[in-house]
Formats: sequence, structure tokens, C-alpha cells
Amino acid sequence: MSFETVMPPYNAADPNASFLSSSCLDFLLIELVPLAYRVTRELDDASAASATDAALLEPTSAPADAASSAASQQEGGGGGAPSSVVGAGAGSGSVAPSMSRKMDEDEERDAVFYRLERLGYRVGQGLVERFSRDRPRFNDNLDVIKFLCKDLWFLVFRKQVDNLKTNHRGVYVLTDNNFKPFSRMSTDVGGQAVIRAQPFLWFPCGILRGALAAMGVDATVQAESHELPSAVFQIKTLAKQPSH
Repeated sequence: MSFETVMPPYNAADPNASFLSSSCLDFLLIELVPLAYRVTRELDDASAASATDAALLEPTSAPADAASSAASQQEGGGGGAPSSVVGAGAGSGSVAPSMSRKMDEDEERDAVFYRLERLGYRVGQGLVERFSRDRPRFNDNLDVIKFLCKDLWFLVFRKQVDNLKTNHRGVYVLTDNNFKPFSRMSTDVGGQAVIRAQPFLWFPCGILRGALAAMGVDATVQAESHELPSAVFQIKTLAKQPSH
């Protein structure tokens, strides 16, 4: 792979040649989100099932323990103790169902965000390690951002960022008026399409953060879309902590 467009004739028989279907890449970016949701739900179901199984097995020893404790108390003359022991056993059994509680919508959303963002982070690191090693050293953070807007964006989305703004205090706003992962999405009536499209921004956010980290820039990346197929990414660079 390279930044330059491969010109014909193509030699598919060349064992050293590498080709990437642009349509496959688009569909991969689209399928990452439902895949992340499926994996998160399956892991949550497995965790809830194992917690339920553990809760069902745990109280089995309680009656025997309660009986032996009651017998020892009766031999010692403490007649009131058995009820408290049985009550403790019942209490431990009543707490168990809370352990098997499944994630709510917000927790699931956070788990999917973390999964997609971390995946994108590693991809961004790998892209920079491969495609920026022969470039001259960047002078400042603005040069790094320009590299993202031009070279990296073209590599991943086959176009450059349409607009770049900065306040010259570490905040950069990147606008893509025709964001590739949104170009194949249908727009629903009533504004639901924009809401459903938000999770598809998390993987690209990870790519940007990972690429920045690979070039020595610590930053936070957020993205939103007000109207499809446009997307706006906000990058806030973090000041490096002084070393003691």
C-alpha cells in the first residue's frame, strides 16, 4: 500500500503486489459498529450467566453450615443464635441476583465506545509507524495535524479533510463534508439517522488519537455529526506534565 494511486496495467499474478478493495474497506468500517455491539452483548450475557450459576451454587452449603452452627449453639445453651445464622444465609442468597445484572443502555454504549476507540487507536499507531517513518521530522503540532488532514485522511478515506480550524491554543477542528463511512448510509426521516450514525465516529476517533500518540502528541478526540454525510472532529492537545 502507498499514498500514490496504482496505475494500470495491474499484475495480479505478482506475488509481491498488494491490492485493497476500496468498497471492502468501506463496508468494513460500517460493519465494525454492529460487530462491536454483538461482541459486547455476548460477553455481557456470558458474564451474567456465569454470575447466576455462581449464585445458584453458593447457597448450597448454607443449610449444612447453619445446621452445624445451630447444633453447637444448642449444646452451648444459646437458643437465639440459630435464627440469626439462618437469616445471614438467606441474606447472602438475596444479594446474589444483583451480581447477574446486565448492562443498561448507557453502560453498553460506553463499552462499545471503549472497544471501537481502542481498536482504532491501535490502527492509527500502526499507520503512522508505517507511513511516516520516511518523512522529515515535524516542526510543531500544527504540522502533525496537517499530516493527519492530508496524508492520513487520504490513506484511510481517500480524500482530504475539507476544512481545518484552530484557536492556536491546542484546539483543532477538522470538518469532512462527505465522510466516507456515512456516504453509504440511508437517511431516515425524523433525524434518527444522525443519532444512529454517532457510533460510527468512535473508530475514526481512535485512529486519530493513536496516530497523534505515535507522533508524540497526547490529545483527546471527539466527533459529532449534525447532518449526514458530514462529520466534525475536535482535537484537544494535552500539555505534557513536567518530569521531576
